[in-house]
Amino acid sequence: SSGINAEWPLRPGHYFSVMGMYFASYIFLQTFAIPGSIFLSILSGFLFSFPINLFLICSCSAIGATNCFLLFSLVGRKIVTRYFPERVQTWNTQVSKHRDNLLNYIIFLRITPFLPNWFINMASPVIGVPVFPFVFGTFLGVAPPSLLAIQAGKTLHTLTSASDAVSPLQLVLLICLGFVSMLPVVFKQYFRQKLE
Repeated sequence: SSGINAEWPLRPGHYFSVMGMYFASYIFLQTFAIPGSIFLSILSGFLFSFPINLFLICSCSAIGATNCFLLFSLVGRKIVTRYFPERVQTWNTQVSKHRDNLLNYIIFLRITPFLPNWFINMASPVIGVPVFPFVFGTFLGVAPPSLLAIQAGKTLHTLTSASDAVSPLQLVLLICLGFVSMLPVVFKQYFRQKLE
């Protein structure tokens, strides 16, 4: 199969079984905000070829985050507002400022490490983030950090901890990409002010 990593450790007959288990595990972790999806992202770099693992990570992240979003919109509002009241209030203020550009803002948050993804997943329905920018912002925003995890997976045998997967230079690059994702918002506001 063309999607198999050239150095794939299992027989080709197990490819779709492993992919199915990977898919289910990743979505489970994301749905219930359980830490560990970074390790699955790194593992995908080892197991699957590049286009497949990037699409898998982005899809699993978007599906799992959406499941978490829906779960917390149904039964988690009290939990989030009770245990994270200051964070929810602060983030609500930020989202209100970016209400016209939520897709870009969600992409920015997913690329940069300023807010943890589990908090974004849980708090978004509580503060009224619509599903459309949430899902597509997640799908697009997790791609740049996932590229780093995939690259780490290509060298999996040399890693000794999760922190080895991201260097300080790569972290700076992610932050820069996050700011680049906000450029359309800045230009839109600039031109709106010029026209008024």
